[in-house]
Amino acid sequence: MVRRTRAEMEQTRATLLATARAFFSARGYADTSMDDLTAQAGLTRGALYHHFGDKQGLLAAVVEQIDAEMDERLNAISDAAADPWEGFRLRCTGYLEMALEPTIQRVVLRDARAVLGGASPESQRHCIDSMQRLLTHLIDQGVVADANPQALASLVYGSLAEAAFWIADGDDGDTRLAQSVAALDLLLRGLRVTPQH
Repeated sequence: MVRRTRAEMEQTRATLLATARAFFSARGYADTSMDDLTAQAGLTRGALYHHFGDKQGLLAAVVEQIDAEMDERLNAISDAAADPWEGFRLRCTGYLEMALEPTIQRVVLRDARAVLGGASPESQRHCIDSMQRLLTHLIDQGVVADANPQALASLVYGSLAEAAFWIADGDDGDTRLAQSVAALDLLLRGLRVTPQH
């Protein structure tokens, strides 16, 4: 039996992930054949099963990769903003805008929900924790009304996730995005502390 080096194993995994991402984005999960995918990657089905267990495991790994990229982009949005409140608002809006990107729409918002039941609990926790840190900072600064930051983060995250699914689910995505952003602004206004005159 040929023993493969760690680098070769990582390369095989990366090749399978990149190929699967391209296939899932172009064809969707249901219409992706494992034989076509492994042939395109120049690998065997055995390699796929070794690294990911099965087709569903491969989808979960692709979704995890896309989720991590989305998170990096959202952090960059909030970090680049003029002030923390604007960063939080733009981050929320940015998440909704991503629902129109073809790969995110098809792989994360349609296929992952249908096949995996949505984002992994770990991914959801990560998103809520990230939002909780931002909200804690805004509460400490007196920008957001005093409330339990974890409860607030869970509510905001849940609202954004459901709106993103709704945007991705229709043929009128641009209209749904505009309506969701308007509703989000209304929702977020309710979090702010009203300045005393």
